Amino acid sequence: MAENKRQKARSMADGQSYFIILLILSIWLNFVFPIRTVLYAPFTYFGIIIIGFGIVIGLWSRSLFLKSKTTLSPYESPTSLVTSGPFHISRNPMYLGMAAILLGIAIFLGTLVTFTFPALFIIIIETLLIPEEERKLEKIFGEQYKEYKNKVRQWI
Repeated sequence: MAENKRQKARSMADGQSYFIILLILSIWLNFVFPIRTVLYAPFTYFGIIIIGFGIVIGLWSRSLFLKSKTTLSPYESPTSLVTSGPFHISRNPMYLGMAAILLGIAIFLGTLVTFTFPALFIIIIETLLIPEEERKLEKIFGEQYKEYKNKVRQWI
């Protein structure tokens, strides 16, 4: 039963879809239910730096995938294993970038409700997408991926 729900959730969205949904919900709920402000200016401006980091790492990772002519979709089979750039320090820098953007938004807005969304994003990605992606990569790239997995952390 739980596996059927997981399959249905996987077929409905990928990491970018979950990110966009959670980003919109985070901003919307900040204004609808501004539950307790926990950060104030000038500390909230640090969120802009984190958002910038997330954008840079996401675009850099995406460009490496495009350069190696492999798929960005977690549902398609990759044609090459990208291990350079941010993939040298994280097996999931695109997801890391998205999580950083959500965290940056939470810091910038400063309300308690917004801080649930980066954690929720990580839980969704860890549960629904990463395990399947890693099985696929191990099946396609075998020992090369196992070595990479042993050398590089999942997030940071």
